[in-house]
Amino acid sequence: MNAMRWDSSRPVPWQRLVREWLIYVAIMAVLLAVFFRSSGFAGALAGLLVSGPLYLAFGFVMAKLGYQRKSLKEMKTPRATSKSKTPDDDSPTAKRPPAPTKRTSGGGNRPKSKQRRR
Repeated sequence: MNAMRWDSSRPVPWQRLVREWLIYVAIMAVLLAVFFRSSGFAGALAGLLVSGPLYLAFGFVMAKLGYQRKSLKEMKTPRATSKSKTPDDDSPTAKRPPAPTKRTSGGGNRPKSKQRRR
């Protein structure tokens, strides 16, 4: 198992962390303003502002330990390449459905219904 260890030379993606936190604060501020309009909004806003340094500190520690989350663009890339490499039907490595068995052959495993009394 490859253990994650602290490495002070690893870069910290500060711009990404700050951008993600600002997006979170903007969305939550709108939601809190809509749903908690009658109660105190100042306390909720203070809580959101306190979450910033905590989020950045947690992101800093995770980056120094070697954690790098993939972006949406990076997540979409493998999918696009895997679709272009689909095997042909003639290929011996193509995945074929399993052969029918007694239990899976065309739905014939339904119990027979009792005859209705007339």
